[in-house]
Amino acid sequence: MTAKTLMIQGTGSSVGKSIIVAALCRIMHQDGFRVAPFKSQNMALNSFVTRDGREMGRAQVVQAEAAGIEPAVDMNPVLLKPEADAKSQVVVMGKPRMTVSARDYYKHTLDLFPIIEQSLARLRSQYDIVIIEGAGSPAEINLLRFEMVNMSIARLAQSPVLLVGDIDKGGVFASLIGTVVLLEEEAERIKGFIINKFRGDISILQPGLDYLEEHTGIPVLGVVPYYHHIMINEEDSIHQGETGEWNRECGIDIAVVYLRRISNSTDFEPLQQEPGVRLRYISAPWQLGNPDLIIIPGSKSTIADLAHLKEIGLAEAILSKARAGTPVIGICGGFQMLGKRIEDPQRVESEQTSIDGLGLLDIVTVFEGQKTTHQVKARIATGEGLFRGLTGEDLTGYEIHMGQTLGGDAPPAFEITQRIGEDVSHPDGATGHDGKVFGTYLHGLFDNERFRRGLLHNIKPLEMQSELPSREEQYDKLAMIVRESLDIGRIYELCGL
Repeated sequence: MTAKTLMIQGTGSSVGKSIIVAALCRIMHQDGFRVAPFKSQNMALNSFVTRDGREMGRAQVVQAEAAGIEPAVDMNPVLLKPEADAKSQVVVMGKPRMTVSARDYYKHTLDLFPIIEQSLARLRSQYDIVIIEGAGSPAEINLLRFEMVNMSIARLAQSPVLLVGDIDKGGVFASLIGTVVLLEEEAERIKGFIINKFRGDISILQPGLDYLEEHTGIPVLGVVPYYHHIMINEEDSIHQGETGEWNRECGIDIAVVYLRRISNSTDFEPLQQEPGVRLRYISAPWQLGNPDLIIIPGSKSTIADLAHLKEIGLAEAILSKARAGTPVIGICGGFQMLGKRIEDPQRVESEQTSIDGLGLLDIVTVFEGQKTTHQVKARIATGEGLFRGLTGEDLTGYEIHMGQTLGGDAPPAFEITQRIGEDVSHPDGATGHDGKVFGTYLHGLFDNERFRRGLLHNIKPLEMQSELPSREEQYDKLAMIVRESLDIGRIYELCGL
């Protein structure tokens, strides 16, 4: 069996390709089709570890969940993780292969394309339909001879293409028509337009839709409204708005440090969904204010990001708050920053071989060439401070980190009890300041509801809703909005379903 295909491309980055693919995966899953997502090459710092310990883009994990299937690296065979302005780590089939400059990367595309072709073929042998996501714009004319994520994949899969434009940004008609013009003969593959993130009266938009169809000969298959209160992340976007009702007296104010190479920002989405919690991202000392909790997230360039925090004075501002009793949590790279020192003798991450940390935890981190990627089960190993009443609580999460962290007198925060299905006993993280400061390598920590709510209660008692909407409910809400907005019957015809 060879699955049908449908490709979603966009007029640019962040127009909503990922979320449209997730919605279509859910809709087709609801309608009884076996559906899988695919993105040949993804550039993202939000990643995930599969059951077999391989790394892939978080967006394709979301799309797989929407499709009701287990995420697998065939859905994202090439992942680029930027480390500097013109350098990225290249993860191939879930394992790091090299770190190269943008210029040198294009020398490897001929070697990578057969791997992409094999992944797509495996998916097509297992499912009824594969929904393919493009990247950026297909009309980047300087990259057309190198690209292996837009029209080259549409040709490979012989797939119809739907082109998405974001009307909220402005200029959507110029973007759609301009893309068609620049693609020249390849534009014949575009079988429909989708207008995304629309606010207002659609009757006012209709003359523009008519003009679009008349001048391109391509039908508009729907207009998707700008929606609120559905917490499904788009690629590397960060939801920075407040959720629920919040006030200084009875709410919890959480400040997350927005690092220049922030990774796995999806760790904090569950906190945003809790009523009474305000989660905000800060990048300067004056933005810190007087939060109830400070979180330092992961980073793809930990040493450089830590040096930047020191340079702008944010490191000292965090230390001042910690000394005054404000709780501080570090996740992955943020955990490493909380220690006494970070060393990189092999220059794995940086040309700088050592940097002093914030000194809030009695630990030292040494970077190594081997990347640790595991799905894990863990147990809370302490009962002090933020962990009060949570000792022994079981958790699930995943590790993605370079290097090893050695603790001095700092007690571990967690005990890892299982890695990739095998029983282990391994300390993770460290605690200090009577449990009000801790760090960990565990991503997905706040997805554990009992831990999340227990930690928030230890900061400030809140009235918690008995149950928050599940991910499944979020996917169903998204599917309902998109189903009502698009001509799904016409889309099925285009796919040959």
